[in-house]
Amino acid sequence: MSATSRSAIGVFDSGIGGLTVVRALMERLPFEDIVYFGDTARVPYGVKSNETIHSFTTQIADFLLARDVKLLIIACNTMAAVAGEAVRARSPVPVLDVIDAGARAAVEISQRGIGVIGTPTTVNSNAYARNIHALNPALSVYSQACPLLVPLVEEGWLEHEVTRLTLREYLKPVFVESIDALVLGCTHYPLLKPLIGQIAGPNIRLVDSAVTIAEQTARVLTEMEMHNPQRIAPRYDYVVTDIPLRFQTIGSRFLGRELSHLEQVRW
Repeated sequence: MSATSRSAIGVFDSGIGGLTVVRALMERLPFEDIVYFGDTARVPYGVKSNETIHSFTTQIADFLLARDVKLLIIACNTMAAVAGEAVRARSPVPVLDVIDAGARAAVEISQRGIGVIGTPTTVNSNAYARNIHALNPALSVYSQACPLLVPLVEEGWLEHEVTRLTLREYLKPVFVESIDALVLGCTHYPLLKPLIGQIAGPNIRLVDSAVTIAEQTARVLTEMEMHNPQRIAPRYDYVVTDIPLRFQTIGSRFLGRELSHLEQVRW
């Protein structure tokens, strides 16, 4: 078999954060089938070597390609930074990733400078700065690692005072710079967008990579003439490598709906 317009969109992440991308895709493309892969048994990727991240990422991409997806989305900043090009080199279908989408969206709206918040691995990779400077070398980029935000999001502390204080501390060095755009460089962070927006104020526009990649996906499907022609309820499949006790609870929070069609693969 090979991919057709009725094939699913493949989305993958090191864990469950990429479900924010799935949610944005559901809203933007309500008739598209989606298969999501979360490597829940081997998360977190941020503490692993680049060689290991590369190996795991390409393994997952091959798994989804074997399901004849019509498009691949790397919904993990760490995976995209380390192995995005390797996935593109082996994929017969278009490959989109959150770093490229976020960088393009930030460059489109920024006149002065861009702040980037993300996990230590993403920030240390300098991937956002490279992508932004490739598009507009004149823009300054100020990056800040925020290691405590992911556990706070997974705890559900989206409006908690501890989260507010933590964000204020992380954002202080970014906000003293002359920026007018802030990239939420981790797929967990869209859940904190209301809180970050309050702290950032009206003069700094937030770039949500989940929303921007959903828009990019819609454009690519239009260019390829690969939108699903069927106007029936789509199917959403979730494939994971482990089902932790809290996975469905946290996953439902990220997705804004209950998870169904959950499948476990063991490697």
